[in-house]
Amino acid sequence: MVQLHVKRGDESQFLLETTCSISMEDLTQQVTRIYNSRLKVQRICSEMEELAEHGVFLPPNMQGLTDEQIEDLKLKDEWADKCVPSGGSVFKKDEIGRRNGHAPNEKMKEVLKKTVEEAKAQISKKQVQANICVNMEMVKDALDQLRGAVMIVYPMGLPPHDPIRMEFEDKEDLSGTHAGLEVIEESEAQLWWAAKELKRTNKLSDFVGKNEKTKIIVKIQKKGQGAPSREPVISNEEQKQMMLYYHRKQEELKKLEENDDDSYLNSEWADSHALKRQFHGVKDIKWGPR
Repeated sequence: MVQLHVKRGDESQFLLETTCSISMEDLTQQVTRIYNSRLKVQRICSEMEELAEHGVFLPPNMQGLTDEQIEDLKLKDEWADKCVPSGGSVFKKDEIGRRNGHAPNEKMKEVLKKTVEEAKAQISKKQVQANICVNMEMVKDALDQLRGAVMIVYPMGLPPHDPIRMEFEDKEDLSGTHAGLEVIEESEAQLWWAAKELKRTNKLSDFVGKNEKTKIIVKIQKKGQGAPSREPVISNEEQKQMMLYYHRKQEELKKLEENDDDSYLNSEWADSHALKRQFHGVKDIKWGPR
């Protein structure tokens, strides 16, 4: 199997195994789906951490308002009584004013946080260092785990305007957000390798040959952004090791220069005639008045 090390810019994303015979159309779609789905998992994890701390999302017309403003405008959260966490809630005010403050109890909070940690680990960029390949099934499994945890803690479900529910239902609106800039539409995605665009009309074997043990670094980006930067000749880790090696060499040279000092020759222990003088009884003779 060919191993692809997928990057966005200079940042590692995930490893993917495929075959030389795959069409670039299918491979580009596969890479893009995994890339975007990993982003979805990360967004859900971020919101679930907030859900564990401050409860469900407030209606859009109540977000960012103070308690006094809500009272003056006579606004009411109709979903507050419907979306109650299992085992009761603990009030913890959301200072940002996005969530209603009715957080799950400690036991349910732990369910959410533990699931978030497991999902993050499953699609983590650290999987690249561990040489573990990611596929769409793994990402879907992470999404299912997150969905299951939310159903355990909120058996009545979340409000339709809660971003977690919207993510699960693929109704999220990311327009005007940084998260929206990270997403790459399948139709706009391009894969690059060795400063060459891997065109969708070709097969992977047209670029890398038919050796199934090939390992390459591919970069994903949007159309119209030009060729991505080339990979450095040496990695950051190799550069650090080289700098450390040269630093040690310089320290060794400094010590050798210090050891070249011959002032020690004037020391008593360095006198080659000291033993002879001692036998002759002429040791420690001082000239001049005492």
